[in-house]
Amino acid sequence: MCSFLYCIIFYIFIQVFYTRDMKIIIGLGNPEARYTGTRHNVGFAVLDHFASTHRAIWKQSTKFKASTAELSIAGEKITLVKPTTFYNLVGESARAIMDFYKLTLADVLIVHDDLALPLGTIRTRVGGSDGGNNGLKSLALHIGTETARLRVGVWTDAHHATDKVSVVLGKISKDEQATLDAQLPKAAKIIEQFATGDFESTTHRAST
Repeated sequence: MCSFLYCIIFYIFIQVFYTRDMKIIIGLGNPEARYTGTRHNVGFAVLDHFASTHRAIWKQSTKFKASTAELSIAGEKITLVKPTTFYNLVGESARAIMDFYKLTLADVLIVHDDLALPLGTIRTRVGGSDGGNNGLKSLALHIGTETARLRVGVWTDAHHATDKVSVVLGKISKDEQATLDAQLPKAAKIIEQFATGDFESTTHRAST
């Protein structure tokens, strides 16, 4: 009898304290310092800027295979997630945090670099193909494809003669960084809109 009551109390505890109404923003990137400043780490850079703006503190979570930072906007709870699994395995981190907090795909925004978009262009949508992006492939495998996405263009004509792996793992130039930095406030605004339920498909092109 006591054991049965204990199970009921434990179940209620889990439901109350570990089921949360929240949004998670997952930035794609690679965790080691040598990848800082590469095109593949644009998702991390967007989240770092957002966290800094809101004075959110990053913490390591082995349980979620990620660095996470929590904050609140207009009463909405947000957890920023930078997976430490490496880019091609980010779905493992997403699955772990979604299962723990009992979240649905509607609670998830993915922020990632996109070779199909010109440098600095920001495009949002829900779902779609992976476009050859291994991080999106991992997410599709572990959680599905119908998540909101914030895509940040990293392509320039200078990359035509370079293979895609070298492009995404290559360092962003000073001029490219200036273009991307100018778009960070727009990316931050989109994250805020997602958190408050105002997310929609849009395109923001970089100023020339």
